[in-house]
Amino acid sequence: MNIEKQIEFDKVKEIWMNLAVTESAKQKIKEMTFYLNESELRRQLKDTTDSRDMIDRFGAPPLQSLDEIKEILVIADKGDCLTPYQLERVEKVLVLLKRLKDYLARGKMYNNPIAFYEENLDVLDDLREEISRQIRGDEVDDYASKELSQIRSEMVKCEERMKQKAEQTMRANKECMAEQFCTFRNGRICVPVKKEYKFKVSGSVIDKSATGNTLFIEPTSAAKCYEELQLLKISEENEVYRILYTLTAMVASAVEVMNENVRMIEKLDFIFSKGKLSADLDCTEPMINTERRILLKDARHPLMDKEVNVPLQFEIGTNARGIIITGPNTGGKTVAIKTVMLNCLMAQCGLHVTCREADICMNSAYLCDIGDGQNIAENLSTFSAHIKNVLEVLREINSESFVIMDELGSGTDPAEGMGIAIATLEELRKSGAMFLVTTHYPEVKEYAEQAQDIINARMTFDKETLRPTYRMVIGEAGESCAFYIADRLGMPNEMLRSAIRAAYGEEAVGMYHFQKEDTVIEKKTGSKTTKIKKTKNQTKLTEKFRLGDSVMIYPDKKLAIVCEPVNEKGVLRVQLPDKKIWINHKRVKLQVAAAELYPEDYDFSIIFDTVENRKIRHDMERKYTEKIIKNDNC
Repeated sequence: MNIEKQIEFDKVKEIWMNLAVTESAKQKIKEMTFYLNESELRRQLKDTTDSRDMIDRFGAPPLQSLDEIKEILVIADKGDCLTPYQLERVEKVLVLLKRLKDYLARGKMYNNPIAFYEENLDVLDDLREEISRQIRGDEVDDYASKELSQIRSEMVKCEERMKQKAEQTMRANKECMAEQFCTFRNGRICVPVKKEYKFKVSGSVIDKSATGNTLFIEPTSAAKCYEELQLLKISEENEVYRILYTLTAMVASAVEVMNENVRMIEKLDFIFSKGKLSADLDCTEPMINTERRILLKDARHPLMDKEVNVPLQFEIGTNARGIIITGPNTGGKTVAIKTVMLNCLMAQCGLHVTCREADICMNSAYLCDIGDGQNIAENLSTFSAHIKNVLEVLREINSESFVIMDELGSGTDPAEGMGIAIATLEELRKSGAMFLVTTHYPEVKEYAEQAQDIINARMTFDKETLRPTYRMVIGEAGESCAFYIADRLGMPNEMLRSAIRAAYGEEAVGMYHFQKEDTVIEKKTGSKTTKIKKTKNQTKLTEKFRLGDSVMIYPDKKLAIVCEPVNEKGVLRVQLPDKKIWINHKRVKLQVAAAELYPEDYDFSIIFDTVENRKIRHDMERKYTEKIIKNDNC
């Protein structure tokens, strides 16, 4: 029995999860269940209230995902060197910590308990400043150290000298150049030399053009600068690694503190996600009791639009532990019981509720049977699914449970379903649990009036507009209004009389006040199916002319033999002395039937096929052949 899905708490959780930032908080929300310890529940509700107050005063807190930083801290703790990118991620988290600490500190002036979590955050200013000074743009900054600054300055000068040497070579050998600019090939500066002047320019061939007409030569004078540059690059790499290892060591020494900071951020993320949910759904803090009573004022379903939702006034536990709700279809009975249980479950999970005011008791279990539960794969009918859920509820129920059941006893014979409904209600009553049940059975309403600790309630209905008002009135039994609705919508009085007589007997027919004069249902002219029209003689035609029949062709009065019988269009094919033709059956008259001219099973291919085709067909019957039978077109 998936209670969360049946009452749509899973959808509330989905909204809640989207308000969290860290994966740890999201996972905690996903696995969240209601608290059974009163002190823990009250602490969780206090956290929700305090975080909502912080959000209302200062806006949402500065939080971010921490998955990446966790992996980086593991790498640093193992002693591996962190990359500039990873060090910048560490710096960003340290900046976040400083902003979060400042955010929380502002709440201290209002004595908000959440604000004092600020004291548990260590912003590690020295580490943040060192990383910020030495790492910039995912690279070690030029001024990270005096030595690195000097090395990179020398590298720039060396590269400039290389370019100057190449340009000097080009100026001295203009007639040998294919282009008037130098270029880099494989990291070396080269001049483009025509192939025929290869030996006139001193240097090493580094590359050549696609055609082979141009050679890219590194001048000897520039090669010396290149060697110097490579030595500088080695020095640069050594200095960069020294800086990275130094910063990694600083991060490694702060791993324990950083892990504690991460845990605190995840904890605050969970707490503030509850405050964000409260703000987004416009919730209020509920009061919690252990005296088995529920009071909801202006309650609404958290997933429904506040502007169109009709507030629910609900109370149970003071005068009764069970409520039987009746009323018309689409009158809001199911939404009402879901609203009550959703708000109770949200409160017991430490969340605020979508009510103006609420006093909610703690429950040891939330049990329900909602929906038809039909499952073809498991061979469950609607009634079977209901009974399966009801039995599961009765197995788990105790005096601290809260149960809701929708359309109890439905899906089977009304008389038997009513009996099962009353028997189930009696078991619920004996258990001492609180329960809400919706039904249409009048006998169940009567049972509620007589049974101890159970009262009726109804969902109101506007008979003038034929619309439900979605308001619950506790203490009164409702009616389905089915006859009234059918009457207003135009059902003939005679049909209504039959319906009332079948439901309540002849006396009820005389007591019913019809809303209109007697009418009849006006039949509309609808569409009709169209069938294929068959010609009278179609069957006879197919039998009139057979293969081999001797026929007369009119008006020419020529004799012919039928080689293909009449088709659906009334056309047949006949063999004339010199050709075959298609002709309408109306121009053909039977002269002598084939049965009188030829013996049974006569091979008509002797008449209609050419000698060549007959020979090919004969070959096909005996062996494989690539020859093709040619059709004679006419």
